[in-house]
Amino acid sequence: MTSSEEQAQTAARRGPLFIVHNAGAGAKDAQEEHKLIAEVFTEAGREFEFLPVADPSQITQVAHRAVELARARGGVVVAAGGDGTINAVAGAVLGSGCPFGVLPQGTFNYFGRANAIPQDARAAATALLGASISPVQVGQVNGRSFLVNASLGLYPQLLEDREAWKAQWGRSRFVAFISGIATLLQWGQQLRLRIESGDKVAEFKTPTLFIGNNHLQLDRVGIEEAHVNALEHGRLTGVAVRPIGTLALFGLLVRGLLGRLGDAENVDSFTFRRLTVTPRGLRRVKVATDGEIVWMQSPLVFQVADEPLLLLVPAPADRAEVA
Repeated sequence: MTSSEEQAQTAARRGPLFIVHNAGAGAKDAQEEHKLIAEVFTEAGREFEFLPVADPSQITQVAHRAVELARARGGVVVAAGGDGTINAVAGAVLGSGCPFGVLPQGTFNYFGRANAIPQDARAAATALLGASISPVQVGQVNGRSFLVNASLGLYPQLLEDREAWKAQWGRSRFVAFISGIATLLQWGQQLRLRIESGDKVAEFKTPTLFIGNNHLQLDRVGIEEAHVNALEHGRLTGVAVRPIGTLALFGLLVRGLLGRLGDAENVDSFTFRRLTVTPRGLRRVKVATDGEIVWMQSPLVFQVADEPLLLLVPAPADRAEVA
């Protein structure tokens, strides 16, 4: 074991916890979550500090501050929030040598669930105290990290509309489902993409391109097992929908809910380590990474990050059942 690995292991066991807390994530009461987490760490005698995120636009700045503190004091950076918050903090932690902990508080929590991290605040905080480091693959698109997925086309629009609906009707999976139907009724665009991977080049039209980096999400919608398992071997999984009408898109939505998307004849899935995507006629394109939407310059380069994330995963006794 190298000296840097020893330092990371020591920090994971005993170092102070610097918690980037997004109070706006999920539907739970932020004050109550804060109190429960603090009680667990106080009772255990573990040093900790909350770094609250009052404005979502400041989350990256707060995350980098947490990394600075963790590096200076031999500590752990912890993200408390949904997948978007976890992604933003992970992007700051990646390559720093700091261990990374997660306290899931979002609606879907694919990253936490895939790594057997409890969804209950007290249980997650307790599990963090006895957790150990396990390297986790990180995906990147034009240098921006993603832990669950990245996408362009229809899927980012679904996410953007979902947030608008949640702002009006509250955060729930039912609201997310209804907003998805509304988006499909209005969608009629097709992307013309040139895709390069190694020495292979292809061009096709699609309403959306989805890049997965989370075995739980891919498995739930029914992507074939070989492409899900490829995530364990340093690869990402791409899913593209062939040009279809609104009714067929509804059919795919239902298939996804039933876990049968992978066997649909108008869905193609593939794996890769590096993929260059050039949208024809577009210099900038809207891209979603773990639910957060940004504009990026074309071409888009999707790849596996050179370094893994040093994730703290629960001990066997503290692991939550993956569901």
